[in-house]
Order: sequence, then C-alpha cells, then structure tokens
Amino acid sequence: MTFRDKFRFVRQNMKKTKSRVFMTVLATAMACTFLIVLASVGFGLQRSIVKDVTGDRAVTEIQIHGKQKGEPLTDKDLDYLRSIPHVNAVTHRSYVQQPLMPTVSGTKETMGGGTVIVDFESEKKAGFKLAAGRLPQSADEVVVGYSFRERYMPQPEKTLEDGTKVVEERKSSDIPPAKDWISQTIEMEMTKFEGKVEKKQPLSAKIVGVAQKPTREWMKDIDIYADRSFLDRIEAFTGMLNGAVVHPDHKEVGPDGPKKVGEERTYRNVTAVADSMKNVRDIAAEMRTKGYMNHSIADELKQVNVIFTIMQVGLIFVGTIALLIASIGIYNTMTMAVTERAQDIGIMKAIGAHPSAIRSIFLIESSYIGLLGAVIGTAVAYAISAGVNILIPVIIQSFMNERVPDNFSFSYIPLSLTLLSVAISVGVAVLSGSRPAKRATRVDVLKALRRDI
Repeated sequence: MTFRDKFRFVRQNMKKTKSRVFMTVLATAMACTFLIVLASVGFGLQRSIVKDVTGDRAVTEIQIHGKQKGEPLTDKDLDYLRSIPHVNAVTHRSYVQQPLMPTVSGTKETMGGGTVIVDFESEKKAGFKLAAGRLPQSADEVVVGYSFRERYMPQPEKTLEDGTKVVEERKSSDIPPAKDWISQTIEMEMTKFEGKVEKKQPLSAKIVGVAQKPTREWMKDIDIYADRSFLDRIEAFTGMLNGAVVHPDHKEVGPDGPKKVGEERTYRNVTAVADSMKNVRDIAAEMRTKGYMNHSIADELKQVNVIFTIMQVGLIFVGTIALLIASIGIYNTMTMAVTERAQDIGIMKAIGAHPSAIRSIFLIESSYIGLLGAVIGTAVAYAISAGVNILIPVIIQSFMNERVPDNFSFSYIPLSLTLLSVAISVGVAVLSGSRPAKRATRVDVLKALRRDI
C-alpha cells in the first residue's frame, strides 16, 4: 500500500467514528493550547524585561572603557578594534570642551547641553538614525537633538495671589518641534586666552538634521552633533585639542588635562558594534585578552536569560503534562479503532499485507489526530495571546489605576515554541498509538474474519 492509500483508509475510518475522534482532537487541542499559552507568558515577560534592561542601547554594542593599565584609547587602538572580525563599526564621542553659547534666530540658550563630536560614517553603521533631515556633509553643517528646542524655551511662570512667582510645569505640546529649525543657522562663539587677554571669534553652522527621539520618555536629547571637520575649525582657533580653554591662572596642567593640537588624541567614550548579537561575547572576550576593559548588554542579560530559560523549561514541562493526560484519550481511541477494525485487519493480513504496513496505518491515524489537535490548539493559543496583550493592560488600568508600559508583552509566542509544541503533540500522539498499532499486527486472521476477538 502506498502512503496515499493508507491515508485515504485512515480518513474513511475516522469519518465513521467522527464523534469520538472529534472529542479526542478537542482534548489534544486544549492541551496544546495550554502548553503554548503557559510557556508564552515566560517568553513574553523575558522579551519585555530584556527590552527594559537594554533601553535604547543596541544589544550588539560593546562599550570600551580603556585599558587595564589605566591607559586611554588612541587612534591606534581604534584601528585595532575595527580590525576585529565581526566588528561592524567603532564609534567614539567627545564633547567640545568649552561652552559655545549657541543661538538660533536670536533666541538665547536657557538650558544645558553640549556639542558632541562624532564620526557620522561609523554612527550610521551603528544605527544612528534621524527623525528628520539628513546627515552633515561639510564642516559648517550639524545635526541637533530631538529635544533641542527645549533649551531655548523659558519655563512658564504664574503669579500667586500674594504676589509670589512660581514656575509652572512646561508641557511638551507647548514646545515646537526641532525639525522646524532645519536650514536655520546656529550662531556660536569660540573663546581662547592669549596671555591674560580673552579673545572670542564667531562660529556658525547650518542645521541639516534632527536626531531620532530617545526610546525612553524621560530622556531629553538637547545636544548638537557635529563631525571632526567642525571640531578642526574650533581647534584651529584655540590651538587646543577638543577646543579646550586654558585659563592663564592655571599654570599647572596634569597628564589628563588639556592638550595642544599635535599631541596624541585620546578617547574615552568608545563603542564597538558587532554585526550580530551572537558574536558579542566572542568579540568582548578577545578584547579582554588584549587588555581592553569592556562591557556589553550581553553581560547584563546573561543571568536574566538563564533565569527565564529555567522558567520557560518549567512551564513547557507543566504544559507537556497536559498533553500526556490527553494522550490517554488518544490511546483509548486507537484501542477502540483496533477492536472495531479487526475484520479489516484480518482481510489485509489474508491478502498478504506486511505487519509493518498494518502498524503504520494506525500510527498515521494517531499522528494525524495529534497534528490536528496541535494545529487547532496553536491557532487558539495565538488568539488567546493576542487577547491577553490587549485586555490585561486595560484591566490593570481600570481596576488598579496603573499604566502598563507601551509595547509590554504579557504573552509572546516565538516560532520555536510553536514548532516545539507541535512536535511534542505529534510525538505524544504517536507514542499513544504505538501499543494499539502493535496489537493490530497480532490480530489472528481466522478470529478476525469470524469477528471473534
């Protein structure tokens, strides 16, 4: 018999006992749904908590803090870091070491913030994104932070009945978007000392882009982002690296103090970006063997993932117990099928059917029941998971007056969990049908034809 003939035979016999088969499939589907939904809670919480741990930092980032001997990083170190296999980009950021007092359209700065020098080419590879505009293409172009205009917005005040003035909370809706300032010119002022004489020189740049909004609501990006060519303009005027201002009264400068242009440039905030999460640990380990102190999100997630893995395995184990209970129904259905089809078995054996062919027919039927239950159960599990993620935040907000964070997942079903659940369901069904299938091969032909078993 071909597989197609066997499957047709199974379908015909299942239709004759469709009520019993339906109840067996239903029990299997319920057990499969229970397994998936139960385990999805562990996957959902892990996904949400890991997101909260990583925040807006990429999970492929490795932060290099310096060398074990306390030495700062230099251009040679950056070249080595870029040469490590699977390192996609190496970024570094440094602040201009003087307040440039930027103004736009005659406004005056009222909040802090700084001018950050970045390598836009590396930042782009590392995932630096814009909310509007484009990246700088020349020394007189800059990108501003998403909340840049907040530094120019004075805090609103109101006068109480007794004449006291108090500062009111500023609403985000009252602050115009930074993208409205694209193509505007920022006027700045550089400072240096010649002897005891303070000298100033104007510096201007054009806003060409706005950085992406930080993922956390409480974070405010009010910095100015410029490239190395912009810094060169400042260093050419001050004669000091990073535009540092050395006051004439400060005669002694330590080894970590300001350096003159031409001296070796050092870096503190250096980040290497791996091409994928799976390579982060190997890259970090190689850096440590070379004496580079580093830290990555993988270090933070290692223990968290171990805990959640144990939790997920436990939940899958509990869900599997439900499938084992459902297997009793499959065993009973297959045992009844062998009994009811004794005459068919006798005829097949009489015409020369091999015992393995008879056994395979009943294994196909049991696995088919398991597969049907798994497919139905999986579909129901996805529906329940979606409902849980929609309804639970509403319930929590309604009855507990607490707001669930955006995009928080109470239930998440990865493809691996679906495939594992289907495999367990079909596997349990095959095991449940194996003994009745073996019994079918032992049916006596004469007794079966007389229906005397």
